[in-house]
Amino acid sequence: MTFERLEKNICDNIYEAQLKLGYDQRPMSLNYTNATLCHLIGINDTAQLSQLLESFADSVAQKLGSLSFRSTHNGFCITIPAEGTAYVSEHSSGNEFMAKLVEAVRGHADTETILGIFKEASANVSVTELNNEEFRYLVFFPDMTPDEYYYCISEEEEMDGHIHASYHRFIREDYEELGF
Repeated sequence: MTFERLEKNICDNIYEAQLKLGYDQRPMSLNYTNATLCHLIGINDTAQLSQLLESFADSVAQKLGSLSFRSTHNGFCITIPAEGTAYVSEHSSGNEFMAKLVEAVRGHADTETILGIFKEASANVSVTELNNEEFRYLVFFPDMTPDEYYYCISEEEEMDGHIHASYHRFIREDYEELGF
């Protein structure tokens, strides 16, 4: 059991939201399922989850401030105070891959452009064509550089007939459990 992966995931999600929406110096709430929290902490039993989240909050208080937790259906809503979102804003500038990906999707880039951003970020990229009802590709970095996430790329046709790509990001365990 360790809290590093949960801390990184929270910071990554805050940073991604700040790239998409802008940094507004306010608190942010993130919803996590119990299963995802167990995967990120490295435990199998949800019985200890509330207690472990309190221990996690203590371990990150200096960086992220005083986190609060609210139980939801099959999970928790974690609220990070403004000082925590400020910490992420100040310490996340090195993730050029995510910034380029968000900017390309915002600009309605096509799939080849999106895949090019992954290939530019690393020579070690796994691209699998899924062509299921939800997604066209699964893309991830086997060596976890620049990150550990599984990206499911989908394509949507715009009103002008152009195809643009979007993505959904998962931790490996959640992707595998969803069974795409």
